[in-house]
Amino acid sequence: MKKFDLSLAKKALATSALMLLPAALLSGCGSSSDGANGQVIVYNWGEYIDPDAIEMFEEETGIKVIYDEYETNEIMYPKVESGAASYDVVCPSDYMISKMISGDLLAEINFDNIPNAKANIDAQYFEQSKGFDPENKYSVPYCWGTVGILYNKTMVEEPITSWAQLWDEKYADNILMQDSVRDAFMVAEKLNGFSMNTLDPDELEITKNSLIEQKPLVQAYVIDQVRDKMIGGEAAMGVIYSGEAIYTQRENPDLVYVIPDEGTNVWIDSWVILKNAPNKENAEKFIDFMCRPDIALMNFDYITYSTPNKAARELIEDEEIRNSEIAFPDLSQYSNLETFTYLGEEGDTLYNELWKEVKSN
Repeated sequence: MKKFDLSLAKKALATSALMLLPAALLSGCGSSSDGANGQVIVYNWGEYIDPDAIEMFEEETGIKVIYDEYETNEIMYPKVESGAASYDVVCPSDYMISKMISGDLLAEINFDNIPNAKANIDAQYFEQSKGFDPENKYSVPYCWGTVGILYNKTMVEEPITSWAQLWDEKYADNILMQDSVRDAFMVAEKLNGFSMNTLDPDELEITKNSLIEQKPLVQAYVIDQVRDKMIGGEAAMGVIYSGEAIYTQRENPDLVYVIPDEGTNVWIDSWVILKNAPNKENAEKFIDFMCRPDIALMNFDYITYSTPNKAARELIEDEEIRNSEIAFPDLSQYSNLETFTYLGEEGDTLYNELWKEVKSN
């Protein structure tokens, strides 16, 4: 998930409305005593669902939701893999879904039991999901976004359209890069015409050298700070996630977000059901409920990240948001779009070693 902190009000609401059961207590939970129709055990990112949606699901179905949160895919995975907690539904990111499929951790989804998915999720997001779930057997898109360049139109001399402009010396000390190995390498890989999932040694060496060449021009490698710096006019341009770009533009109308011509990353967080899920039928009901247009709209309003639910989008009252090319770009109009895939332990190690060389050079 690529998301920024929500307001304190939303944080307080989430804390009060969702009573999180420690994961250690979930192991071995039964499915008959907590609700009229059993329970479903959900493991999701922090503040990544409207608490009212949880309450509505419980009221409408009689199924008790036991809800636990994680901060990163890397924290989630070992808990799921070890079986220390008996979760039903999880919401990993694209590359982690690929890893979970490889590890035989996921159950194939019976889409006959989740009719709202096929009816309401735009087909382009299922098509994009094939990058990590080749046959669309294991995942249902929940939230998505792109990675692009946010620039201040009062601080640049021309429209920004290419990753190459992040290497332009006239913007020295006015460029912000993501402090993330895969995101940083993606930028340089696309610049050089490579796949962002490449493991080719020669391509990776060229990519590393491109980032080293760019480094003297970079004001800072940042994550969340990119939005604050761009809002405050502290940099001319920076690499940013689309959901954050929407927020920054509300705060500073001089900011413009673009998907570069060379292509970019389309990230997708999706619902999956674990192979050892103790409440598989209720898990299917939960995912189907989350794919209902009114519920998907609630979650979009709450977390502000783009929904793949085309029926929910039609319900958005604010025309500017409903037709936003940032929130809802037509992916068919862009080339070289990819999702991250799991590179294997050796691949991850290789990227991390190359990133260390970039940062220490």
